[in-house]
Amino acid sequence: MKKLLLIFTFFATALSMQAQRFAYVDAQYILKQMPEYKEAQKELDALSSRWQETVEAKYAEIEKMKKAYQAEKILLTPDMRKKREAEIKEKEEEARKYQRDKFGVEGELFTKRQELIQPLQDEIFEAIKELARDRSYAVIFDKSAGNSNILFSDPRYDKSDVIIRKLGLSTSDE
Repeated sequence: MKKLLLIFTFFATALSMQAQRFAYVDAQYILKQMPEYKEAQKELDALSSRWQETVEAKYAEIEKMKKAYQAEKILLTPDMRKKREAEIKEKEEEARKYQRDKFGVEGELFTKRQELIQPLQDEIFEAIKELARDRSYAVIFDKSAGNSNILFSDPRYDKSDVIIRKLGLSTSDE
């Protein structure tokens, strides 16, 4: 009796697994097909370049201050040395703070990226949900670089182009 129950359970599980439908998409590929993403990326790159130039200028100024201090160190009184060292440390801290404020985990670049990219990701997610509902997929995986644990995928199950068309876009291959 236990064997019969075990066999029945095995076949029921196998049948239910067979009924499940799976697909995958590459969210990064989809994003790259969106003109809004390309524009957002250009804006982020411009901001990042401008801020990076400012950071580099701040550090270049600090280097000049250090070289001038080293050249004049012998001629300075102990009080003047301490004052110059404090000025250099203050400038270094200012530069690090600016860099954190712009490029840190909760910095302006991160915030701006969220502001520009998150609505596009939400749009993709809604299209994926609609695809899953319309075609009765139990699970849709994202095989984007860094997000995936998929070791192999058959291209016929890749629904990225379906999502792109659902968003009213065309692929760069077309």
